[in-house]
Amino acid sequence: MNRQATERTSRFVLEVSGLNYGIKRRTLFDNLHMTVAPGETVAITGASGSGKSTLLACILGLTKPDGGRIVVAGQDLTRLRHAQLAKLRNQKIGVVFQFGELLPELSPVDNVALAPMLSRENSADAYRKARTLLNELGVPDACTTAELSGGEHQRTAVARALINQPDLVLADEPTGALDPEASERTASLLFDLPKKRACGLLLVTHDLAVADRADRVLHLHDGALTARNRPQQEGTP
Repeated sequence: MNRQATERTSRFVLEVSGLNYGIKRRTLFDNLHMTVAPGETVAITGASGSGKSTLLACILGLTKPDGGRIVVAGQDLTRLRHAQLAKLRNQKIGVVFQFGELLPELSPVDNVALAPMLSRENSADAYRKARTLLNELGVPDACTTAELSGGEHQRTAVARALINQPDLVLADEPTGALDPEASERTASLLFDLPKKRACGLLLVTHDLAVADRADRVLHLHDGALTARNRPQQEGTP
């Protein structure tokens, strides 16, 4: 399932330029810019209410910005119609939420196979790919996802995010609901993805220890993103 970086047609899998958005007379984004390249990991930190999750919603095309461009895998999603947006999300973007957002009555393999089947992929192929991914990520067989531990639940969510070989993976507080051991395993899994699969990872987190594992850390404050100095970089020429 690995995809070579040479297959990418754009220098970046995500380009955000001149992004503006406000709610109730409050500016969340003021001419915001950022990029994510294939194979790169980028973490965004910021106080609660600063707009981190809203930024992900804009990148997913779920929230329409007041201005600016958001280009994912070469497509400006601010110009796409609803059906085109849905297709882009399904084929080019994988998402891992804080609580997984899996369908609890379905098994792990059912949850993961659902995405390619929604893209009209043959069900036998979809289930084969889903089982392969779940085995790779160490998720046990289960009748429903309710039987899984927190870490297994999140690894299933990661498998679902990867099943359609996305160019960009978004993660919204993916370790926030996990115990320290499961958090460490999930973070390691996520940060290994871009190099193995030639995708980009954009992760939002309050956990600075998780953020510091990224290639770049950006801090969202007063509508702008700025590079955050990390402890291991202090004093480096």
